[in-house]
Amino acid sequence: MARAAAATKADAGRVPRGTRTMPEQGKLFTAITPLPDGLAYRTDFLAPEEEAELLESIRALPLEEARYKAWRARRRVVSYGGQYDFDRNELLPAAEPVPPFLEPLRERVAAWTRISAADFSYALIAEYRPGTQLGWHRDVPSFEHVAGVSLGGPARMRFRPYPPRPGGRTAFALELEPRAAYALTGGARWGWQHAISPTKALRYSITFRTLRAES
Repeated sequence: MARAAAATKADAGRVPRGTRTMPEQGKLFTAITPLPDGLAYRTDFLAPEEEAELLESIRALPLEEARYKAWRARRRVVSYGGQYDFDRNELLPAAEPVPPFLEPLRERVAAWTRISAADFSYALIAEYRPGTQLGWHRDVPSFEHVAGVSLGGPARMRFRPYPPRPGGRTAFALELEPRAAYALTGGARWGWQHAISPTKALRYSITFRTLRAES
């Protein structure tokens, strides 16, 4: 990458210094104090020129509409390291490992979360065209830690406890700014679902995941 911005280190289950969470960053639907253990958020994780360089590389990738069983989503994606087969509910090897252009970003995410870069062996790049959303879910159980970086337009990431209660609604929302990063570990990873509201502008996300030991 063109230049490196300073990355704050943090324990996997602790909010890093310099990280902003919901009471400072956005609006709560229902106030929660403290926020779920293991949820971290940092604005300005990348410099604008670093974002531009990543977007230039992403636009050349063979993105395809995500497929969930017989349904195809508007979200277009490309996977590295592994690809989840929703027909068989099985994690399969992807054609390619994490590519070189993502390695500097992976190293920075690893330094921030204090999780080995080598453990972040799975990466997913997703394109959210205007109006694209992602429904309520937890990441598939094959993965343990999840960390993402948001590029392009902003997005609203909503959270609710898991398992959801009948009629359960958003508990709180995190406004993902361009060039911001978030991490889900521990309770935030397993005790909550999340969703992305319909986007208002073209957005890309880069998500790194580690393999769960049981997998």
